[in-house]
Amino acid sequence: MQNTRKGILVFMVLLFLSVNATSQNQKSSVSESDVNIKKSKKKKKKKIKLPEIDLSNWKVTIPEGGGKGGAISVEPPEILNYATNDILKPYMYNDSTKGALTFYAYPTTATTANTKYSRSELREQMVPGDDNVNWTFKQGGTLKAKLSVDDVSRDTNGRYHKVIILQIHGRLTNDQKELIKQKDNNAPPVLKIYWQNGKIRVKTKKIKYADVNSTGILHEEAWTDDEGFNFQEEVGFGKFQIEVKVTDGKMVVSLNKTEYAVYNDFNIKRWGVFENYFKAGNYFQSRDEGSFAKVSFYELEVKH
Repeated sequence: MQNTRKGILVFMVLLFLSVNATSQNQKSSVSESDVNIKKSKKKKKKKIKLPEIDLSNWKVTIPEGGGKGGAISVEPPEILNYATNDILKPYMYNDSTKGALTFYAYPTTATTANTKYSRSELREQMVPGDDNVNWTFKQGGTLKAKLSVDDVSRDTNGRYHKVIILQIHGRLTNDQKELIKQKDNNAPPVLKIYWQNGKIRVKTKKIKYADVNSTGILHEEAWTDDEGFNFQEEVGFGKFQIEVKVTDGKMVVSLNKTEYAVYNDFNIKRWGVFENYFKAGNYFQSRDEGSFAKVSFYELEVKH
C-alpha cells in the first residue's frame, strides 16, 4: 500500500514539473516571437529624407517641348511644386532614400536655341522669374554644391558619356546686344564643369586675339576654349563637393576642398565685360540612341 502511495506521489510530482516546464517554454516562445515581430516592424520602417535645396532663385529646363529652342522651362514659383508637377517629375524628382534632388536627361528633339544637346538643368535667377537681372565678376559670386553622378550610359567604345554638371554662363546686356546687332542676349559660357569617366574636368574661355577691342570682345567668335584642367581625384559614382568662387578678375574652382583650379590671367580680367549666371544639373553631352544620365544634388547654395 505504501509503495502504491509513493508511486502516485512521484507520478504527481513528475506531472507537475512537466506541465510547469511546458508552460515556461510557451511563455518563452511567445516572448521571443513578440520581440522578433517588433524587430521586423522596425526594419520595415525606412527613413524618408528630402533635399534641403531652396529653388526660389532657380528655373529649370527639361528635355521636353517643341524642338530646337522649344525646350520647356519652369520658373519660380511653379518650380517649387516640382514634386507634384507631372511635366517635371520624369526629369526632376526627389530621391527620398538618399535625400537628393535628381536630374534625369536623355537625347530628345527638345533643346535650347544654342545647342544640340538636351538637359535637365537649373538656371540661376537673381530676381525670380526674370532672366534680365544677372551679375558681373566685379560683383562676384560663390556657388557650393554637393552632388553625385549616379548613372551614365556608355558609347560604342565602352566609355561613359560626358555630363556638364555646373556652369557659369555669359550674357549680353540689352545695350550690348543692340551694339553688335545680335538677335538674342546669349554670350559664351566662361565655365563648364564636366563629369568625364569618373573624374572632374574644368573648361573655360580664352581670347583668340589679345588686342581685340571692347566691341569685338562681345562677339562669341572672339573667344575659344582653353585646353582644360583635370582634377586628380577620381570621384566615380560617389558624392563630391564643388565650390566656385568668382571675384573681379579671378575665378577659383575647388574639388572636395583639396584641389584647386585658379584662373586670374588677362582672359578672366577681360571677361568682366559680361553679365553672368550660374547653372547646375544635368546637361547631357550625347545624342547617341539609348543614352542617358542621372545626377543627384544633395546641397546647392549660391551667394552674391
